[in-house]
Amino acid sequence: MSCKTPAVTADCVVFDDRDRLLLIRRRHPPFAGQFALPGGFVDYGETTEAAARRELMEETGLVARELRLIGVYSDPKRDPRGHTIGIAYLATAEDGAPVAGDDAAEAAFRADWRALDLAFDHNEIVRDAERLRDLQGG
Repeated sequence: MSCKTPAVTADCVVFDDRDRLLLIRRRHPPFAGQFALPGGFVDYGETTEAAARRELMEETGLVARELRLIGVYSDPKRDPRGHTIGIAYLATAEDGAPVAGDDAAEAAFRADWRALDLAFDHNEIVRDAERLRDLQGG
């Protein structure tokens, strides 16, 4: 008997000291060319924290220091490829300039992030991350 289960993703929200948001421009569908948070699928046998750190490194070249859970996002329609459950983290990263890699066509800290329509439900995740950051004092 086989059982269909959702896939799990891990995403990172990283702000710099100038309140710019780290975003990638997606290289592949869905949402090719659109800005998104760095993140991706959790590998079998991997924790969501490890996946968040790995994806941040693969897509931006930055190393995550601290991770704080923002929330779990489970709307079955959040990803057009199928049902995914996203675990999002507010991350601090070691200093350095982001460099696009893996699935990212571009990686940069963006000052205009509030005006962007991000891929998936990433605008909602960023709003929740802002609330967490404000509650916890940065």
